[in-house]
Amino acid sequence: MSVPVINAAEWTAKLMELPRRGAASVTAFYEHRMGAICRDPRLLLVPLDDHMVHRGDAIFESLTFLEGRIVQLDAHLERMKHSASTLSLLPPCPWEEVRSLMLDVAKAGGEPYGGLKVLLGRGCGGLGVDPAECLESSLYIVATRGKPLPGAFWQKGLTAARSAIPAKQEWLARIKSTNYLANALMAKEAREQGVDLTFSFDDDGFLAEAAIANVALVDREGRMLMPRFRHALPGTTAIRAMEIAKSFMPVVITDITEEIVEQASEILVLGTTCECVAVTHYNGKPVGDGRPGPMADRLRHLLHDALVTGGVPFLQ
Repeated sequence: MSVPVINAAEWTAKLMELPRRGAASVTAFYEHRMGAICRDPRLLLVPLDDHMVHRGDAIFESLTFLEGRIVQLDAHLERMKHSASTLSLLPPCPWEEVRSLMLDVAKAGGEPYGGLKVLLGRGCGGLGVDPAECLESSLYIVATRGKPLPGAFWQKGLTAARSAIPAKQEWLARIKSTNYLANALMAKEAREQGVDLTFSFDDDGFLAEAAIANVALVDREGRMLMPRFRHALPGTTAIRAMEIAKSFMPVVITDITEEIVEQASEILVLGTTCECVAVTHYNGKPVGDGRPGPMADRLRHLLHDALVTGGVPFLQ
């Protein structure tokens, strides 16, 4: 069977007919090469010769909308600047313009709840490995619709287990790069084990992180324990949660072994989407009494209020 060779018009027509799983959630997107915002998700495409695609030479940030406000916009931008600096990667426009574009895309999407994905890549340049191939970096911003998580999500909590996937190397863990292979394998692993998520540990046996969130504990002395950000990405939500928790409990950043995890009175997962949710069972055993604990509930409400209040409005 021979493969047909078609012209650009035929290719474009076929492209517009292809099914796109997840396209229904996309409300608007921006691509720097086009210099415009589009609302048709069928045109949400990244060139194959962008080193973001075939080399993973790119960084990203995932943000949420709550009540028409972008949550922790500037904290995410600061972390993106750090990742970009580590990779000697600059956006194709000033950072102030990137911030403005994020608000423009969110507004064009028109949804009060959802998410924003910002991707900064090395750019188009060829299929080699040398970044010097790329004359200008690439920038993509995508808005998606969503809805608030139901209260039952936090009331039920999550189940977790130890991951067989090793924690990332220290230099890589602190860069939010598009190389999320380890994270993807952790998500696959959790599904196959029948749990909601797994926790990675470093070579010294210390707790690192979940696939897309940070992990904290409440020990039997009532202290909040947070793993050192050596083999884990410093989460914007985790950092904000620690700031809030300090007002009513001791917060200690320390090395955490699995034994400490198993003895915790509460285990907390802190992330952009879940905010603060309790783990009720770890490695098949109940955490505390097997139900979300009081610290998880208290911190969740305080954190949520702080995130909404501090969010940057975009629908006004």
